[in-house]
Amino acid sequence: MNARLNPFDSPVAAKALKHVIAAGNTLADSALPMATQELVKLRASQINGCAGCIDMHTKEAAHAGESELRLNLVAAWREATVFTEAERAALELAEQGTRIADAAGGVPDEVWANAAKHYDEEQLAALVCVIAIINAFNRLNVITRQPAGGYEVGRHG
Repeated sequence: MNARLNPFDSPVAAKALKHVIAAGNTLADSALPMATQELVKLRASQINGCAGCIDMHTKEAAHAGESELRLNLVAAWREATVFTEAERAALELAEQGTRIADAAGGVPDEVWANAAKHYDEEQLAALVCVIAIINAFNRLNVITRQPAGGYEVGRHG
């Protein structure tokens, strides 16, 4: 598969992506656990069918110490016993935030309330930003058909 466009070869896209990448990198310094961030990025990318981001975030999470078992079970997190209640709340918020077009009214109040039981306001803000940013990357990669499989850990961080 060949990409339709290399966004880093386009002056306008590269400039825009520089800012989106920088925004994403600032979240690494937030109080939201990095494991949660990577699980959320992986789940949103699975939903959106973004092979490039699935490749990237599976490898980044594994490099950071995430277990193969947990990475393999992200797609079926509801039935898996390997995630904490906080991670489950974050994954549910990620799914609802990724599928906002599927439900009139957006993210249900009970999903937000469940996440708020596990994360303080700053962590929730970081979680919302992680979800928004990964969805932006997913859309860019899917639209331009970015191939997957060749990502090397640390390439964009």
